[in-house]
Amino acid sequence: MESIFLVFGVEAFTAVLLILGLILMGMFLYYVPVLLWVQAYFSNVKIPIIKLFVMRIRKVPPGLIVNGMIEGTKAGLVLDSDSMEAHYMAGGDVARVVHALVSASKANIDLTFEMATAIDLAGRDVFSAVQMSVNPKVIETPRVAAVAKDGIQLIAIARVTVRANIKQLVGGAGEDTILARVGEGVVSSIGSADSHKQVLENPDVISKTVLAKGLDSGTAFTILSIDIADVDIGKNIGAVLQIDQAEADKNIAQAKAEERRAMAIAVEQEMKAKAQEARAKVIEAEAEVPLAMAEAFRSGNLGIMDYYKMENIKSDTSMRESISKPKSNDPEK
Repeated sequence: MESIFLVFGVEAFTAVLLILGLILMGMFLYYVPVLLWVQAYFSNVKIPIIKLFVMRIRKVPPGLIVNGMIEGTKAGLVLDSDSMEAHYMAGGDVARVVHALVSASKANIDLTFEMATAIDLAGRDVFSAVQMSVNPKVIETPRVAAVAKDGIQLIAIARVTVRANIKQLVGGAGEDTILARVGEGVVSSIGSADSHKQVLENPDVISKTVLAKGLDSGTAFTILSIDIADVDIGKNIGAVLQIDQAEADKNIAQAKAEERRAMAIAVEQEMKAKAQEARAKVIEAEAEVPLAMAEAFRSGNLGIMDYYKMENIKSDTSMRESISKPKSNDPEK
């Protein structure tokens, strides 16, 4: 019975030792990637195994660095592992930088490792930029509306063929700036045309004028061509403006006429008020006449014969006025 337990104890101890050995072996191969070093050695990439161990300590994946160096070496490039480590620790994409360097080398584009890493750390896709340098990209502007000198609105769409400018990728403006400048140039070219028919007959005039302005200055691209894809006729802006102006003039004239009418009414009311005031004064004066005559009688300044003469004159004046008035044909009057 004791011998059976002894046998099982030895086997359990052996199993524990085996498991510990496997764990230690796995940890050793993880921190000292011997197989990766062998792969690099047979790929003609001379990198000491101690560097691979130090990469693990620095938390830099050795496989990423080694594969990048293998790819660059096979393409005829000379890469430095320390520079690649530094770029990785700075937050860069080592794989895309290596891809970009290989593509640039095959396309005879002057791109150094320092320039590629600077472009990558600036937030631009350096590999896509190299591809765009080889295969130009076509970007289309939105619908751009402009008005010719004859007042007709034209709506144009332009296609801009651009190629990446590697040397200006860091600090250069992007596609939005290109589209804004091209749109501004299209508006200026259409606005300077005497007639919209000239633009419809020769749309290439717009592209030539815009292209000659050097719109790619300070951008990360080189404009190869600007083509007008479509030109549509919009509104007659000149007629709309004339209608709006006529409506505004009419409203102003109506306002001035209303102002004059109000002033005339005010003057009329003022004249009526003055007339009423004058009539009131006349009535007041007439009311004082009998008093004045009575006073004149009492003071002896007016005699009875003078009074009769005045009455005769009033009667004679009334008769003359009645005779001078034209007779009406209306029997009721």
